[in-house]
Amino acid sequence: MTSLDLLGSGMTSSRTRERMIIRLMEQGISDLNVIDIMRRTPRHIFLDEALAHRAYEDTSLPIGHAQTLSQPYIVARMTEVLLAEGPLNRVLEIGTGSGYQTSILAQLCGQVFSVERIRALQEKARTRLQLLKLHNVRLRHTDGGMGWPEEAGFDGIIACAAPLGIPKALIAQLSEGGRLVIPVGGGEVQDLLLIIRRGDSHETQVLEKVRFVPMLGGVL
Repeated sequence: MTSLDLLGSGMTSSRTRERMIIRLMEQGISDLNVIDIMRRTPRHIFLDEALAHRAYEDTSLPIGHAQTLSQPYIVARMTEVLLAEGPLNRVLEIGTGSGYQTSILAQLCGQVFSVERIRALQEKARTRLQLLKLHNVRLRHTDGGMGWPEEAGFDGIIACAAPLGIPKALIAQLSEGGRLVIPVGGGEVQDLLLIIRRGDSHETQVLEKVRFVPMLGGVL
């Protein structure tokens, strides 16, 4: 992939990206750091070539293995909520997927730890992150619901798949005051939650309704 591919053309050009940014702000995204990083990150390289022209549409898109690249609004919204109290040093991502959300976090946080249960997706994501010269990301092939306990505690955790209930293992890996942004629930629609650890307890806030693939166990 060349620098021209990163810049994009036609439906992946800077003009198309700017339309996405205008739409995000109209949808209520206000964190200027998040907006700037999403403007500069070439979302189209995180999709197969046949779908790259749709990268900046306001929709989720398939990335294979029954997984999706979340719509730009959801990526921006979850990132904004995660960083609402200021920059975070150590962040865990559950579900590397295409690597797009990973790349956004890597440009806004000190270090990103990202776990993925599907090795083929992880290897594609690794190549894309290297292409963007994002060297503050550590990837691990493992069951996402278990997190990365050896590296706890995390200032923030973001989950890109929906468990039926709040995983206690993830809350346990948060540092004091750490923030977990996660979709929770079965069926096609789930609740997007913000969970903040307070000592041995936690507080939970329901943000909005979302649609995510289910969080599954095991590795592929």
